[in-house]
Amino acid sequence: MGGDPFILIVKTLGSLYLFVVVLRLLLQLSRADFYNPISQAIVKATSPVLLPLRKVIPPIGRLDTSSVVLALLVQFIMVFLIFMIANFNATPAHYVIYTVAGLLYNILQLYFWAVIITVVLSWVAPHADHPGAMVVRQVCDPLYRLCHKFLPNLGGLDLSPIFIFLSITILQQFLRPYVI
Repeated sequence: MGGDPFILIVKTLGSLYLFVVVLRLLLQLSRADFYNPISQAIVKATSPVLLPLRKVIPPIGRLDTSSVVLALLVQFIMVFLIFMIANFNATPAHYVIYTVAGLLYNILQLYFWAVIITVVLSWVAPHADHPGAMVVRQVCDPLYRLCHKFLPNLGGLDLSPIFIFLSITILQQFLRPYVI
């Protein structure tokens, strides 16, 4: 299924927009600084689609359900187009499973790379105030806080990235058979 150039184009373009939508959702959940230029760019890229959705789909607490619906919709469109290009006869259950699993897999992948970036930044520029570094730290902070609740304080040694990587890898192994 992966050898077709049209599938590559659908996956690439869909994944890029899905990345932006998921990042907006995670920035909202982590209460990141929306005056950051990168956050502003993400808001501008997603607002044309999210603003009409927000009129129809209200938020639930801190969760922006319109962002979740948009992420699911983008993933569904990717799955639908790939199945059509590959002439795969899919049932509605296939669409639901591949859409949800694909979205969760992409969220985990985003967190995986964000944690790698924070680890590297902690070595080379621990107090960097670049907008990109700040966004990545703000997205990862909830994960680190969750890990710090369970891990003992070892002074200057933070083992939470190891446990985050391990958790992400285990979850991705469960999801991988359902990701196209």
